[in-house]
Amino acid sequence: MNVDTIVNYIEIYGYAVIFLFLFFGIVGIPAPEESLLFLIGVLSVHHRLSLELAMISSILGAFVGMLTAYSCGRYAGSPFIKKYGKYVGITNERLEKVSTKYTTNARKTILLGFYLPGLRQISPYFAGITNIPFQRFFIFSLIGTLLWVIPFILAGYFAGKVFNINPAYVPYLGIILLFIFILYVLIKYIKRKKTESTNRPT
Repeated sequence: MNVDTIVNYIEIYGYAVIFLFLFFGIVGIPAPEESLLFLIGVLSVHHRLSLELAMISSILGAFVGMLTAYSCGRYAGSPFIKKYGKYVGITNERLEKVSTKYTTNARKTILLGFYLPGLRQISPYFAGITNIPFQRFFIFSLIGTLLWVIPFILAGYFAGKVFNINPAYVPYLGIILLFIFILYVLIKYIKRKKTESTNRPT
């Protein structure tokens, strides 16, 4: 789907298209949502979108998607896994171990999971399955949504102002930015592990 097609859909159906794209990106299969968010910022510079309306639509789409996936995981996921998980090697003991780890790192997983395609789709389901308190999930997912949506849109907006970016090339820029972020996280993780192993008593 090219840029003109996306803009055409928005012009025909309104900002609901942005809402639905982000919503299904969270509850459905992984998609390059970062590219869309960056594109929204660039298109706003070209006055083809309202920055405020597009940002609100994006935030609502991602946040409602998180809440929907959490609800599905909480009310349907756990019984399904307990009933059929044994056929794929997911025993109650293994589920409890994973649940304990997830509960311990729930805040980081929910917040940072937005920046990792695949994890941001799994995270809200598993938060529901492991019975993370709704209030806790609500707050973390809202903060995570804001920290994910707003920076990408503003990055596209200010980059579009400074460099006069052609919207047709935005999908590639979004992928590059995501790659840089993942590389940064991996480097930080490796350094932390090396520090931990160095400081570990022998």
